[in-house]
Amino acid sequence: MKIQNPIIWADMPDPDVIRTGDTYYMVSTTMFVMPGAPILKSKDLCHWELVSYVFNTIEDNDIYQLKNGKNAYGKGQWATSLKFYNGLYYACFVCHDMQKTYIYYTDNIEKSGWNRYIINDVFHDMSFLLDNGRPYLIYGNGDIKIVELKEDLSGVKDAGINQRLFSTPSENIRLRCEGCRAYKIYGYYYLLFIEWPDDGNSRRRVVCYRSKELVGEYERKILLDDDMGYQNQGIAQGALIDTLEGEWYSILFQDHGAVGRIPYLLPVSWEAGWPNLGINGKVPEEFEIPLKEYDAKPLITCDSFNHNENELDLRWEWNHNPEEECWTFTEHPGYLRLRTKSLAKNLLTARNTLTQRTSGPRCAFSVELKTEGMKAGDYAGLIALQGDYGAIGIRADENNLKRIIVTKKASDGRQKEEEYRLFTDNSIFLRIEFDFKNSRDIAEFYYSQDSINWVKLGSDLHMTYTLDLFIGYRVGIFYYSQKTAGGFADFRDFIYESILKVF
Repeated sequence: MKIQNPIIWADMPDPDVIRTGDTYYMVSTTMFVMPGAPILKSKDLCHWELVSYVFNTIEDNDIYQLKNGKNAYGKGQWATSLKFYNGLYYACFVCHDMQKTYIYYTDNIEKSGWNRYIINDVFHDMSFLLDNGRPYLIYGNGDIKIVELKEDLSGVKDAGINQRLFSTPSENIRLRCEGCRAYKIYGYYYLLFIEWPDDGNSRRRVVCYRSKELVGEYERKILLDDDMGYQNQGIAQGALIDTLEGEWYSILFQDHGAVGRIPYLLPVSWEAGWPNLGINGKVPEEFEIPLKEYDAKPLITCDSFNHNENELDLRWEWNHNPEEECWTFTEHPGYLRLRTKSLAKNLLTARNTLTQRTSGPRCAFSVELKTEGMKAGDYAGLIALQGDYGAIGIRADENNLKRIIVTKKASDGRQKEEEYRLFTDNSIFLRIEFDFKNSRDIAEFYYSQDSINWVKLGSDLHMTYTLDLFIGYRVGIFYYSQKTAGGFADFRDFIYESILKVF
């Protein structure tokens, strides 16, 4: 089977991968969207599908409910480590907003909503290491440390190993080693990190430390320093994985502009006890892999919203914790109905924005909106969600006057109305087109009365990946109230197009 990189042109950062028999499972980072910590499944390491989420919500507090001026943007679940141990699957990550480390566990990795243990400490960018029946976390940024866990992984072991292993270089280094992935292979302990120097190529790279002794002296080697010709954005941070036949591969990610952080698959060979990533030190654009192609479900989906039960497709995620009583498929059959029971100031404080990833090189999303239930001050539509967001939708004003408007985040942080048209009907089609090809990173906004003839509204959104949200751009369906809660908006026929005939 021929592999073409990137294997997923969508936001799927911080991968960790394990194998159970001939099946591979990968976990990624979703930060503040809920449910989170997606588990993906594959049998060929290239084609992946969503099968579950580690958690439905992390905490039920103001941070995750977008209340009282608080939010989890840029925080939430980071860089999860995934392991199978003593008949259970474990996933561990830190929430810096909570200053806690969470260890989730389940006997069925393809079922969402795992059980968990909570440790009141921060083990940043940790990795499980299982060694002779003893579990550890290896973690840190620059100063790399190890802490031993209880045998059942329920917490830190009293009087267990808890110390610094080594310090990584700091001179001419913008980002010291972090993002650990720890392994014991062929009698060596291997610790893989991402590092970002200021000298040399001055881009992110893969660094490996190895030792014959867990708390002994470690050797250091740069394993990969390549950007595949894309804006000096180094491909780094990720996992090593073997096949049933004993071949080795690595899945790493690259910062790829507004679409987010996207994964690549690399062949791995071994020389003098070190893993060689890629081919001649480079990430190949394509290569052959001796695995049968896996028929995976797409990672982004259309949705008619014509459902008999209030159950979302796995590929949908909410912006922060949802208000469960404020969304339904069954109240108006054939539609997703969003209600409001509280007020919001703008798009980033709105509850129950329903999102999916965008994809490169180009994609588009459209949906039909019915507005009969909207009240004065309500706003509903489609959003290109990131820190520098843009949206198109219907605003209801006094005397039942409605307008089609494009809104964006202004330079002063406020939400600005860019352009509008009067709207006298009760139904409209909305559309956002995303162009990530050749780093164009442009979103365009359209509306239509018949879903055939589209009218562009507002200027292009120049999309920028910003760390305030720390995710690739998502498309979202939103509805919120600014004056009086209790209204509703109905949506149907959400359509995703991965290849556009005209752009």
